[in-house]
Amino acid sequence: MSRWKVFCNVDLSLKKDALKELEKVADVIYFPATQETLLDNIIDFDAYYASAFVEMNKDVLDNAKNLKVIATPGTGTDHIDITEARRNGIDVLDIAEERELLKGFTATAELAWALLLSCIRKLPAAFDCAKQGYWARERFTGYQLYGKKLGLLGLGRLGTMMAGYGNGFGMKVLGCDLEEKNIAGVKQVALDELLVKSDVISIHIHLTEANKGFVSNELLKKMRPGVVIINTSRGAIIDEDALIKSLESGHVGAAGLDVIHGEWDKNIYDHPLIKYARTHDNLVITPHIAGATVESIIGARVFLAKKLADYIREKNVGN
Repeated sequence: MSRWKVFCNVDLSLKKDALKELEKVADVIYFPATQETLLDNIIDFDAYYASAFVEMNKDVLDNAKNLKVIATPGTGTDHIDITEARRNGIDVLDIAEERELLKGFTATAELAWALLLSCIRKLPAAFDCAKQGYWARERFTGYQLYGKKLGLLGLGRLGTMMAGYGNGFGMKVLGCDLEEKNIAGVKQVALDELLVKSDVISIHIHLTEANKGFVSNELLKKMRPGVVIINTSRGAIIDEDALIKSLESGHVGAAGLDVIHGEWDKNIYDHPLIKYARTHDNLVITPHIAGATVESIIGARVFLAKKLADYIREKNVGN
């Protein structure tokens, strides 16, 4: 059995047994999670255990002359140029279809709900005010969720979790999905009905080439005035310029975003949404932390380390 070399910019030391499993079949070498380090060093490696915060683009893939597989411990792969990887004969491993594993990961849905509460009760702005010793209670009058309508774009694992939270808060839950679903406490409706009737719209669909900019200016105009939008999926699903205009006009009452398009860019400080959030209270942004809990991080990394080790063993047997 030949030993592989694994380029790793993800911390696997949190769970020693998973690291040992991978080290049985490969030499695991750690590097900082930067674009430059990946580009300069990937040429010598058979496998890449990938950080979601470093882009695996065409330049890197063209330099990865010996690379056979990329393993990424998440459900999204938009940080990897999948088309180019396949063209180069490189396999991609993730956890998107590991349904039993994902059942226990509630972190993203919980953060989506936290963003919703932060928006309707203006919590970040209220906290900033309190830190200054200002008890401006009237300035932060919000809304209760009881009796409001929650619209879910996507009724997969996360959409279903959100439906449960909505029911628990006494909301009427509407859902829209490409497939017919039968979820307790959810009325499945057509997209236009969901847009028109929902007080809150939470996005839980996977990003594809086909749905980039899906939440367009046209869709935003169809939404109920004052709607709150939550996105923990991917930034590119929303037309961000149109969202900013809708926030400025008040047509969108507030938005809570854990993702923005171009979040890997070095000049993210000047991203239009970041600039808007610095001077407005109706936009809450977190730095893609939805899955960042101890339970989900360790669980995903351990599972994928074992999956990668099994992949290497299988390829070695084949050789």
